[in-house]
Amino acid sequence: MRRQTQTIYEVTVQYIGSLTALRQREPFTVFFSNLTKAVETIISHLALNGWPVKINYTAVYRSLKQRGSYQCDFDVAGAKVFRIRITPRLLNPVLTTMGIDEKPVEPTRKK
Repeated sequence: MRRQTQTIYEVTVQYIGSLTALRQREPFTVFFSNLTKAVETIISHLALNGWPVKINYTAVYRSLKQRGSYQCDFDVAGAKVFRIRITPRLLNPVLTTMGIDEKPVEPTRKK
């Protein structure tokens, strides 16, 4: 049986800046199997909540190819509020030896 590796996209919303001291919030992480759906979901939630839509598919795709991740900060009146970060992850990666070396051959005993 051959295992297929697949890229999934980890989308994290992390609260940053001086406003986090007033309202502590844990980072929110969600995974998508499709980059287009991830970007569309982010765009729709930003628009629904009144944030400027500073994200587009092309910018995300290029950043993932060039840098390995994408991030965009959002602010209010110059104070950073949160950061959206998109990172590709491998699902079902090819298994390696996990750093385990081959067992040495035991010496044979003379009779």
